Amino acid sequence: NEPRHIASLTRLVTLGEIDTLLQTVMFTLYGNQYESREEHLLLTMFQLVLAAQFETTQEFSNLLRQNTPVSRMMNTYTSRGPGQVYLKNVISGEIARVIENRDLNLEINPLKVYEELRQERMDRGQSVDDFPQGVSTEEATNNPLVRAAIEPRVAELTRIASRFLDTIVENRSSTPYGIRWICKQIRSLTKRRYPDAPDSAVCSLIGGFFFLRYINPAIVTPQAHMLIEGAPTQHPRRVLTLVAKLLQNLNNKPTYAKEKFMEELAPFVDANRARINVFLNELCEVSDFYENMEMDQYMALTKRDISLSISLNELYNTHALLRQHLHVLAPGADSHLRTLLDDLGDAPPLVLRNLNATMDLALFSKWETPILSDLSTLAADNTLTQHDIMYVETKSILVQIIRSMPHLKYRRYKPENNSAAKNDLLFVAEQAATDKDPMLVRKGIKVREMLVELEHSGAIDSNDGYRYLTEEILHELAHLGNLRDKVEEEILGLTDVYKTICDYNGYLSSQIETYKAYLGNVRMQSAMPKNNRKKMPVGVTVLDPRPLQSRRQQQNAQQRRQEASPASVDYRLDALERLGVVCKSNIPENRQDKVYFNFSSPCPASYVVKLYYKGREKPVVNMDLLLEDLLERKHNRIEILDLEYVHLSVVRLLELLERKFVC
Repeated sequence: NEPRHIASLTRLVTLGEIDTLLQTVMFTLYGNQYESREEHLLLTMFQLVLAAQFETTQEFSNLLRQNTPVSRMMNTYTSRGPGQVYLKNVISGEIARVIENRDLNLEINPLKVYEELRQERMDRGQSVDDFPQGVSTEEATNNPLVRAAIEPRVAELTRIASRFLDTIVENRSSTPYGIRWICKQIRSLTKRRYPDAPDSAVCSLIGGFFFLRYINPAIVTPQAHMLIEGAPTQHPRRVLTLVAKLLQNLNNKPTYAKEKFMEELAPFVDANRARINVFLNELCEVSDFYENMEMDQYMALTKRDISLSISLNELYNTHALLRQHLHVLAPGADSHLRTLLDDLGDAPPLVLRNLNATMDLALFSKWETPILSDLSTLAADNTLTQHDIMYVETKSILVQIIRSMPHLKYRRYKPENNSAAKNDLLFVAEQAATDKDPMLVRKGIKVREMLVELEHSGAIDSNDGYRYLTEEILHELAHLGNLRDKVEEEILGLTDVYKTICDYNGYLSSQIETYKAYLGNVRMQSAMPKNNRKKMPVGVTVLDPRPLQSRRQQQNAQQRRQEASPASVDYRLDALERLGVVCKSNIPENRQDKVYFNFSSPCPASYVVKLYYKGREKPVVNMDLLLEDLLERKHNRIEILDLEYVHLSVVRLLELLERKFVC
């Protein structure tokens, strides 16, 4: 419920710690990727971290470019479900078209093209006197045969890049809300921190997130994003890399100093730069979620069965990081976070992977009241973002007032200049403060005070008539539109998501059945006598071509052999020690002659080991064993099976069980 603590923690941890923390935050703490409340809390955390990043970055050119926790957060966020569904639905088709043509060589680096042409001549046995080795880039570029090879490749690359760009632009409305909202925050923070920055520079920052952190990695490594099966071959991989470079150059101001050959594609960049800037600005045109978030908070109070599925190491690691930075996260003695961590004490050490169990934790508020009542609470203990949060809340309240008093929207709230814009905002606040509705009165008084405080802090400027605040309010009013249409659109979107989940569930179910069949075949093959095992791959179903009568005869013979095998066998302790099955015993010597073991096999590949003490009916130790577990231990070189009173040799135990129950 308090993303401000996580937001602060992401700025305090090291780059070596950030990835593990982000995995826990993105996929466990806020792992329900289609639940609005968790998504809104996660985006609120993004807002806090982005605001702090803009506040602490000195140079505009360094914003969101360096390898920082913020950049890692962006990369991790795009790998959540909605982001991956978008990539699958939108760009995977274009990627597949490129990969289908395995021989499509569109290399345009003159040196590489020169070497290709030289190698082709050598392969054909032709003279390479006019293709000497060790030429410079300039010499390779000026070679007429190289130029003739590059020109059609540039034209084809331009066509492919245009298809990618057209697909992305045409599917703007399919872009996940969270990614568009982050783009909107980048634009808003940039305009407020750097009011003189040109629109191209603002779009470059937005594109740095959308293309550099989201689209381009999926194009360059589609197999890592599960868009294709297996890695692309050499030539298609190079084509996808060049397409990604082209899309990135649309957002930057390329100098072509490092890759002079990319200047061949400059016409494509120049022709589409204005188009991409329009697209990036339209990408930011989404409404805020603060009103919905307030309702989500109230709805959460009515739920009594909220739980969190989390692994031990995720829990211990997050606990340790919170303890380590507690003096920054909760400096006050009365902080709720400090109270909880003081009660918990130090974090336990991380456990081994095979012990890293997942548990379901029931969640509840120790104080039985929602900790977040409004956005201003998010700024507590966070001086870097206090005015940013107040700015957002001011905008949200003004939008609520205007929507609650429709006559303001159509009769008054139409600023024509800076003075009119400022007067209109003050007029909105005054109208609400003098209304008959006590809720509007409180909002009007509050927003009037917040406007004054924001002006004193320098967050807004009266000289420009609160221009950026006014523009954002107008954008919000335009986005909110007809509520019914938005709900119907959301229902359609959720229907598509539900269908995707059902399809994926069907796929997983089929995989489970395949794995069950594979495991069953492994068990049967392992439990069969060695001389009767068939020479066929494990997990493959083979139809038996023999007549039904022959198959029945073999089945009856197998059944007779199973009936003839002993149901169980007993061994004294000293006998097992001589066989090497017992390698260590903790049983006192004066009692060893009264101890014996019972081995049984209730079904193929399944065994029961019991340790008895004479005179007692019930076994002292009773352990169920599966053949695949013992084989896995043997494969992993785990030589000892600990039965508390004795240690058994895994290898010798397998030999004994195979001899008594399989052969």
